[in-house]
Amino acid sequence: MSMISRYTHWLHTKWPAGKVEKMPVVNDDGSTNVPGVYVVGDLTGVPLLKFSADTGTRAVITITNDPTFAKRDVSDNEVLDLVIIGGGVSGYAAAMQAQKHGLKFQLLEAAQPFATIENFPKAKPIYTYPTDMTPAGDLQFHEKSDIKEGLLADLHEQADAAGIKPTTGRAESVKRVGKLIHIPVNDQTLKAHRVIIAIGRSGNYRKLNVPGEELSHKVTNRLHDPKAYANQNVLVVGGGDSALEAAIALAQNNADVTLSYRKPEFSRPKPENVEKLDSLQQENKLKLMMASNVKTITENDVTLIDKDKQDVTIANDAVITLIGREAPLDFFRKSGIHINGDRNSKWWVSLICVLALFTFIYHWKKPGVWLPIGDWFRDNQWFPYQVPQWMTRLSDVFANPAHLLGTLNNSLASPGFYYSLLYCVIMLIFGIRRIKRRKTPYVTAQTWTLIAVQWLPLFILPYILLPWMGNNGMFDSGVFGWLADQLFPRVDWDPNGRAYYHAFGFILAWPLFVWNVFTSEPMWLWLAISLIQTFVIIPFIVYRWGKGAYCGWICSCGGMAETLGDTQRHKMPHGPFWNKLNLIGQGFLFICIFLLVTRIFSWVWPDSFMGSVYNAVLKGIPVFNYAWFIDLLFAGIIGFGLYFHFSGRVWCRFACPLAALMHIYARFSQFRILAEKSKCISCNVCTCVCHQGIDIMNFANKGNAMEDPECVRCSACVQSCPTGVLTFGRVNKHGNVIAKDKLMASRVQMAELTIGGKNI
Repeated sequence: MSMISRYTHWLHTKWPAGKVEKMPVVNDDGSTNVPGVYVVGDLTGVPLLKFSADTGTRAVITITNDPTFAKRDVSDNEVLDLVIIGGGVSGYAAAMQAQKHGLKFQLLEAAQPFATIENFPKAKPIYTYPTDMTPAGDLQFHEKSDIKEGLLADLHEQADAAGIKPTTGRAESVKRVGKLIHIPVNDQTLKAHRVIIAIGRSGNYRKLNVPGEELSHKVTNRLHDPKAYANQNVLVVGGGDSALEAAIALAQNNADVTLSYRKPEFSRPKPENVEKLDSLQQENKLKLMMASNVKTITENDVTLIDKDKQDVTIANDAVITLIGREAPLDFFRKSGIHINGDRNSKWWVSLICVLALFTFIYHWKKPGVWLPIGDWFRDNQWFPYQVPQWMTRLSDVFANPAHLLGTLNNSLASPGFYYSLLYCVIMLIFGIRRIKRRKTPYVTAQTWTLIAVQWLPLFILPYILLPWMGNNGMFDSGVFGWLADQLFPRVDWDPNGRAYYHAFGFILAWPLFVWNVFTSEPMWLWLAISLIQTFVIIPFIVYRWGKGAYCGWICSCGGMAETLGDTQRHKMPHGPFWNKLNLIGQGFLFICIFLLVTRIFSWVWPDSFMGSVYNAVLKGIPVFNYAWFIDLLFAGIIGFGLYFHFSGRVWCRFACPLAALMHIYARFSQFRILAEKSKCISCNVCTCVCHQGIDIMNFANKGNAMEDPECVRCSACVQSCPTGVLTFGRVNKHGNVIAKDKLMASRVQMAELTIGGKNI
């Protein structure tokens, strides 16, 4: 392995890189982009019976509390208040709640009530996690429901007692027509004010796509009765709970079982299933083939490719493929419900339009860089950089820069004023929305800190306070004059006379903000400040609190990503390919270091080779035009242009040179996301909401502390975890926990403390 490969493995590519399954985009209350249509059950991301029942009940509560639903027209008897599609646990829970509220509803089921559970193997153990959770509503899970048959009897008993009778019918889609929703079923169309979709993962079974899979007499995707396979050679394919439970049941019923899983380790099964599997393997009652794939299936044997890429042929009587089912995405696409990860023509057109818009905005904001958009508008006075004349003549105050309003009037002549003001206002508005949405002390403190940190050095200092001080002569002489000359040199192009925009450097450290050291004249004080920020302060806070202490609490790019980009975080791509792209930032970091060194040489020894390289070569090559290539194109146009298509952290994750440097620091950090293994249900919600692409679940379900350096402490994984598995904390060099965050970031843990009567 080369030195570069070892470095990339150490820094990024060694970490888990699981992918996120395509699912309908569902809000916390079950609502979708189609008004009046709700999705409940395991399609919301948590495949647990209790959570399924809870989501069904709460969706009905949300509907009945909706003021627009209360004002619905009830004069047409043919229009239902609610149609529930799917007769599983979540569908029945919704139906029982609808009945309690006196709604006129209909429950549709295509096959049979609780069909998913009916298809479980005989005597399958039922884990009604979390054990201390009581779902909302009347549908509950009792102690006698610890195996399939007991659970089914209990559920049917509760449904019968409530008098809930489903209508047999298969809905292929729903469609919003005016104020109503149309549901075509059995050659008729139902009309309703609201629809709840509770169909679960009722799509097609996933396939192996190998020769012999069509042998239906020996290849199946269900295990009905383990006893039927006694004394047979059975291959089970899969790595989830269903596969492990099937292999365990078969082995316990005297089958000769081989379990094949394509990955080198399990990431999803419950700990108790993994422990049972390991125990059976040690007793030679089961053979485990990790990192293997099925190659061919024949009448009497199967051939697998093992972890060493060698063919292994074993005798075989039956193959059971338990690799899951596809979510019924066609149903949602026909219904116009957004699917996370879908990229149709509309998606591409909107992406191009957004990128074009930000190309204009950033070239207007920074005149003279590659595209002369800003220069053209300025020279033709097309865009009102200054307020209209009738406003400036309202008072002589506007004409006197010594007055605060006069200073403000001068600042209005700068495109940066409008951009920074808009930036801070957007962060304030969407920050408040984030606080209301997330509702944890951590998010509240983090968001208000981000907002305050941006408003002061990004707007108040450079466009109001510092110019006002300068216009009143405070920087004309003395210590303040010397400091102003060092930090904010006099310039002709700024209406207030100094380059006050350098104040951005108080929070935007080098090499995120390079313009305090990439100047034409040496700015030694800014160079000293930048070096202290980047190589002293930031390493310390990263060591103690992780990279997110800067990215999640201070940085302007991170601040916008956590506010405006908060609802877009699920759009970040995951997987090994995208993890490799994280290394783009290392390339940008190298460019920044090279430019800084040659820039300093050009100041101190302008006739030296390195000084000549900067002055004669780098300034003339477009790829080294940092202002356009990195600052405008990547940090601005691409970074912001991809907010609503790839999440708000595209720049932060893949290309930011300061983040790339902090990734190195973070490899030595004490910060970790700690996981309580016994609570993890492998639902993958934590990974889905990570807008840094971290496969958090692969740490959590093993009880390992998350140490991927990409983490920005946004708390989305901690806050979204349905069982309260995750906590921010610190470990020592031996991996022992030395501290946990006192600022609560988990709503589940907050609820547990409230139930315990403690003060949070």
